[in-house]
Parts: sequence; C-alpha cells; structure tokens
Amino acid sequence: MTLEQRWGWPEGGAGICHPNSPLQNPPPASTPTWGLKSEALLPEPTASPALSSPECSPGDPLPEPPPEDPEKGQKAEKEDQGLSEPGLRNFLAVLRRRNFLLLWMGQVCSQLADKVLLVLLIGLVAREFQPEGASISGWVSAIMLAFTLPAMLLGSLAGVFVDRWLKKGVLVLSNLGRGILVLLLPPLLWLTAGRDLWPGIPLGFAGLLLVSFAVSVLTQFFAPAEQATLPLILPKGELLAANSLYTTTMMASLIVGFAVGEPLLTLADRWIRHWLPGWEVGPELLVGGAYLLAGSLLLLLQPHEKLEPRRWEVPHLWEDLRLGLQYVSQMPLIRAALVQVVVLYSLFAALAVLAVRMAEVMAELKPDQFGVLLAAAGLGMGIGAFWVGHTGRRVSRRAWVGLGSLLLCGALAALSWTTHWLLPSLGWIALLGCGGALVAVPMQTLIQEETPDHLRGKIFGLQNNAANIALSLPLVFTGLAEARLGLPWMFVALSVLAGLAGLYTWSLLGREVS
Repeated sequence: MTLEQRWGWPEGGAGICHPNSPLQNPPPASTPTWGLKSEALLPEPTASPALSSPECSPGDPLPEPPPEDPEKGQKAEKEDQGLSEPGLRNFLAVLRRRNFLLLWMGQVCSQLADKVLLVLLIGLVAREFQPEGASISGWVSAIMLAFTLPAMLLGSLAGVFVDRWLKKGVLVLSNLGRGILVLLLPPLLWLTAGRDLWPGIPLGFAGLLLVSFAVSVLTQFFAPAEQATLPLILPKGELLAANSLYTTTMMASLIVGFAVGEPLLTLADRWIRHWLPGWEVGPELLVGGAYLLAGSLLLLLQPHEKLEPRRWEVPHLWEDLRLGLQYVSQMPLIRAALVQVVVLYSLFAALAVLAVRMAEVMAELKPDQFGVLLAAAGLGMGIGAFWVGHTGRRVSRRAWVGLGSLLLCGALAALSWTTHWLLPSLGWIALLGCGGALVAVPMQTLIQEETPDHLRGKIFGLQNNAANIALSLPLVFTGLAEARLGLPWMFVALSVLAGLAGLYTWSLLGREVS
C-alpha cells in the first residue's frame, strides 16, 4: 500500500490537473500532512508538467499521459514484486548486488568488533585495575553503564541527524572514529599509568570509561544509518531476504564474538609480541583494525542518495524528532511493528538474565556457563532468519507473525516445566529463538518498506532507542522478579507477554489485508 493510499491522497495526485488537486488547494496548517510539517525537513514540491503548463486550467480536460515503455514497466513491476520464489537464490540475488555486499561485509566487521571490544575492555580492567582478590563486578558494571547511557539518551536524536546527513558519510566516519578510539587505548593507558583521578579511581580507568562512552555514541549513529541505507540500495522485494541475512549475521557475530573473542585477542597479542617484542598492543590492533576495515569497505559504497540543501538550525532537531513520533502514532502498522520488535528485545534480555539462574540450578552446567543456553537461542534465530529468507514472500507477514508468536508462547510455556534439565531446555530455547526470528525479520522489513525516505533515520533512531531501553530494563527487574516468583512463573509471564504482543500485531495485519 502506498503512502498516498494511507493518507488519503489520490494516486498520482501531483500530476492531476483538477480544481481540488492537493497541490492547487493544500490542506490547512492544522492538518497532519507530512509534506507541510517542516520546511526544513522536506524539499519544496516541484510543479508537475500538467500543473505548470499554461494550457492546463481547472476547466480543461486532462491531458493525455505520455506513452509508457512496456519493457520498463515490466522491469519495475518485476523488481517491486521481488523474490517470491523459495530457494537459496534469494540470498544469492542480494549478495550479487555490489552495494549490498559491501554493506553486509562492513556489518560483519563492525559487529564482530563490537562484541570482541567488550571482551577486550573487560580483559584490560582485569589486567590493569582490578585489585588482587577483589571482585571485578563493579568495574564491569561501570563499563556496561558507559556503553548503555548513550544508547538510552542519544538513540532518537542520532536518527534525526542521520536524516540530515549523507548515510554513507555516517557509516564511514562512525567506523573510522571507533577504530581510532580503540587504537588510542594503549597510549592512553601508558600516559595515565600510576595516576589517580580520585582516591580509589585510577585515571586510566576513567579514560577507559570515556573511550567506551565515545564508541557507544558513534554506534548510535551507525545503527540507524545502516538500517536506513538498505532501502536505498535494494528494491522493495529484496528487503526480506536482506533482513534475513542481516539477522543471521547479527546472531552469528553474537555467538562467534563472545565465544572466540578471548582466543582471538590472545592470538593477536602473541603474534604482535613475536614481531614486536615488548609491545602489548595486539588486541587493540585487532579490534581497531576491524573497525577501520569496515569503514574502508563502506567507503566504496554508492547508495546514490541525494540531500536537499537546507539551513542547519538546532531547534529543528526537536521538531524533526516530534515529527517522527507523530508519524509513528498515526501509522498503526509501523507502531505495531516497533512494539513487536521492542517486546522481542525485552524477551531475550530477560532470557539472558534467567539463563544464569537456569545454569545455576542445572546439574550439567555451572553459573558461568550460561552462554551455552544463549548460544542455543542464537542458533535458533539464525535458523529462523534463514527460513524466512529462503521461503521468500510466498508466506504473508501475518502468517509469519502468527507462527512466530505461537512458537514464542509455546517455547516459553514449555520452559517453565524444564528449567532443571539441560537437553529439553536447549531445544525449547532454540525454538524460542526461531520464533523470534520469524517475527523480527518481517517486522523489520515492514518498517523499512512503509517508512518514507526522509523519515527513516528518525524512525530507526526511535527504534534503536526503544530497543536499548527494552534491553536495559529487564536486566534490572528480571532478577528481582525471579527471586520472588521463581523461574517457572517468570517463563509463564513472558509467554503471556509474547502472546499479547503477537495477537496485537496479528490483528492489525489482518485489518491491513482486509
């Protein structure tokens, strides 16, 4: 469904010579029309040939439209229809596109660097600042807080800036900036060695927190720019396969990054020490080099985007943010998709907390081996995302959401009975991850397809902000709730939450079909 249909605009209204044409008789200022909300946001509409022609007047008959090229129309229709047939060729088709391949390779390098960076920072804390025999939890909590604060405070505003800047520039500079910050860690620790910012707080640790904060700030710009670039380089019909591949890559990087992060850093450290004796910079070179490689790959990207010249005014940032919120509030499908994605983030954040408790009560695992349970969820999400991309568009969004929500509810309810047994729990958690992917991939594609170009940065910034809050709150409250209710009732409550969110989205999608 086009935006003209959604907002009650006539199809092709800009080219109709009619006394009630929207361009000749615009709505009043109080009408929530996106084209009139912010002069700094949207380019001035250009008059169509029909309206600017002196022969065309309100009383004249409509001019004959120019003949269309049938081959061009068939090509456009084929591209818009997209990949409807199942098969691996859905993935191969998007990977053959040079721009997408560059963006995807940049995502792989950036995602792996994100995950290994956290392992690197925890290792630096343990080596440089943790007193012997003391707990590392407080130091790690400070690092996590430095990463989380920009995500909660700047996510939405970063999306507003992304809409005002070239996406390619944001992608390149955010990765190059993060790479440079990581490479600055060794000289920073060397210059601040033995100095205290405050009694008990080393100056080097404060610098580590500052670098973590700055890296997270740049990440808030990279995330919405990446999502907003996909619709610029791919036709609508290929977004489903592209998002499936992106979700699969993200889950793989989550598993690989945390699983092999420490061995990779150790290998890099040994290799650099072999060639440069006395230099302990191998881990920083590995992570910083991954960011720089991502930036270099994205430098070759050609999204063919255009920005209208506009005057930069700070007050318009808040107007743009309000515009994005207003658009979400008046578009039920976008709102439902955002709610569904945020609920999914909350579910898996809660699972990350509950997995520690499950590992503690299972005879086969130790508490610090909870990653085995989370790896099962990542594997399930990878399988689900691959399934969606492999099937193509032969299955409707509503069917995917319905099936995924049923799997989520069933898996969470079943987990309430198997919290003490490893193998059954691994199976249900993998099914839970699969159901999450069946919901997340179509909903992310829906947001990309239904959001206008000039609002994508704002919408993805809002999504990124809400998702980070959804990830943070369960980390605080899930443990407290589990202590009172116990594991079984927590999984039952999460099953009900997943069911309500799925039913809400499923009903809205049903209205759209009707």
